Amino acid sequence: MDTGLSSFVKKLPLITLPIHNIQEISRDTFIISFERTKEFLPGQVVALTLNESIPPRLYSICSSPDEFSITLLFSVKEGGILTPQLASLQKGDTVRVSGPFGAFLGDENPAWWIASGTGVAPYRSMMRSGLGVNKMLIHGGRTADSFYFHNEFLTAFGDNYVRCCSQEKGEGLYDGRLTQWLRNQSSLPAGNMYYLCGSAEMVVEVRDILISKGVGIEMIMSEIYF
Repeated sequence: MDTGLSSFVKKLPLITLPIHNIQEISRDTFIISFERTKEFLPGQVVALTLNESIPPRLYSICSSPDEFSITLLFSVKEGGILTPQLASLQKGDTVRVSGPFGAFLGDENPAWWIASGTGVAPYRSMMRSGLGVNKMLIHGGRTADSFYFHNEFLTAFGDNYVRCCSQEKGEGLYDGRLTQWLRNQSSLPAGNMYYLCGSAEMVVEVRDILISKGVGIEMIMSEIYF
C-alpha cells in the first residue's frame, strides 16, 4: 500500500462488528461476513482490521447492497500479519471496519470486467446488483480452484465468462494467463468501458495491452490490490 493511501486508511473511523459467517471457499481463500451498517455502491471497498496494533487493509465488497450482511473475499498472505489471523476467526468474533467508500463503480453500460485472483470480488457485487447485462468477465488465476464464485458467474454470463488458468489445465479453462488471452484477441469492442481489478502488475500490463489495441485511456478504470 503506498504511503499516501496508507495514511488515509489509518485515519478512517472504524467500528467493531461481530462476524456473521466465515467460510473457506478454496485453498487459503475465505469469505467473511458482518452486519451492513451503511449503504454502499457496487464496487466500493471497506477498510478492515482486528485491533489498533494491525494497520487496516482495504477489501472490495462482494455482496450486493440489498443484502443484510457485507461480505468480503480474502486470501491468506504468506508471512502476512492480518490475513492469517482473519482466517482463524470464528462466528461471533469481532473485526474493526470502516464505512464503504471508493469510485470503482459499475453501471449499466457495456463493459469488460477483467480481474486476477481475489480481484473478482467487486464484479460479484456488481453482478448481484443487476449490473451484469452487456458485460464480459475475464478472470485470471493460477489454479483451477482459484476461480471464486465460478458457478454464479457461469450462470450469469455463460460464454461471456472466460477463466484463464496459468498453471493447470481443465475443462472450460483457457490454458494461459489472461494477458495472453487479451493479446490473442484480434479486436476489442469499441465504446466499451474496461474495468481492471487485481495486482499492480496485472493492471499495468493489461492497460498497456488495451491501449495497444486502440482502447482510449479514458475508457479504462482500475482498482489495484496490494
